[in-house]
Amino acid sequence: MIASAARARAVLVGPSMLPTAEAIVAVVVMVVVTVVAAGGLPQPAFGMGGGATDAVGGFARDPSWSQPTIEVIRRQVFAWLEETKGADGDAVAARAAEIWTAADGAAFDPLDAVLETLALVDPRVPLVREAAVRGSHLAAATAWIDEPAGAEFERDAVKLWLGRQLVREGRFDEALPLLADLDVATAVDPAALLFHRAACQHWLLQSEAAIASLDRLLERADEIPVRYERVARLLRADMESLEDESLDHIARRMRDVTRRLSLGRAGTATRQVQDGVIESLDALIKKLEDQQQGQQQQQAAGGGGAAGKGGAGQPMEDSRIAGGQGKGEVRGREFGAADGWGSLSPHEREEALQQIGREFPPHYREAIEQYFKRLAAGKEDR
Repeated sequence: MIASAARARAVLVGPSMLPTAEAIVAVVVMVVVTVVAAGGLPQPAFGMGGGATDAVGGFARDPSWSQPTIEVIRRQVFAWLEETKGADGDAVAARAAEIWTAADGAAFDPLDAVLETLALVDPRVPLVREAAVRGSHLAAATAWIDEPAGAEFERDAVKLWLGRQLVREGRFDEALPLLADLDVATAVDPAALLFHRAACQHWLLQSEAAIASLDRLLERADEIPVRYERVARLLRADMESLEDESLDHIARRMRDVTRRLSLGRAGTATRQVQDGVIESLDALIKKLEDQQQGQQQQQAAGGGGAAGKGGAGQPMEDSRIAGGQGKGEVRGREFGAADGWGSLSPHEREEALQQIGREFPPHYREAIEQYFKRLAAGKEDR
């Protein structure tokens, strides 16, 4: 454990002061988040169901939000369009109607349809979409979003679409500010808002906020898209099991540094995350070293001086020549007739012969018998 933490720190604070791929611990659930955010799994049509299930205990409770049907969303869009379509109102309305004719299709995305409808009237919307896809000049293209003079419906719809797009691109730290302040009660797609907000909070390790967003999303687990429901439960279980300042927690922050650098974000925010990772690694290494030292002291106090062990009464950790003081000499000793060496009683001699007969070839027994005969006659040199 100490070695793993030390290696991670060594890689992170290497000559380039940048983490490498070898130092990053992949979290499989975030791959699933990316697939889900990109619409990689089938999405059922939205409904307006009744009951809800608690995300943790399974107890029914009243949901705090509702998911509008596609027809409700369409009416909201056309109400906004009626107020802002201008001189080309009839042509714009006809084009908008074409966009929403595919609403019954399984692949229909209401949020994309809302943005396409907004783009028919407001030329700033296509610029936002283009900047988000290209990943450049996004700040300039979205400067108008927070202007109080604009229509709240349009601003919130663009923020939600842009936040979802940034999550798909792995730009969680940029997406979260857009999604954090949106009201679930007035959002065009509340389920998408809660899911992508939770995905950002999960990646950025905001555990309590992520669990709160996921619990609220799962209030309507029977009505939201299946991909949202399944991944939401995985994310929630993952956040509950994650321990602050653990090696897993540190590795995820290292992964976030790598993500930021891959996007060209090497500014102050990235350096702060990296400095925090190094501090956490140092603290973890010191904690593990202190624990190991304490265990060694306890073992030394309880079993010090045990024979055949190294220092502090423990076996040597490495295979090496011990620093003993002996010369390696063996003291000689002479055995005489008085010592009775080599003499066996008749009973013991017979038992030995029987054992030899059972386990060795016959000529071994004959040789041993001859030996004992010569020994008894005093002719064997002992």
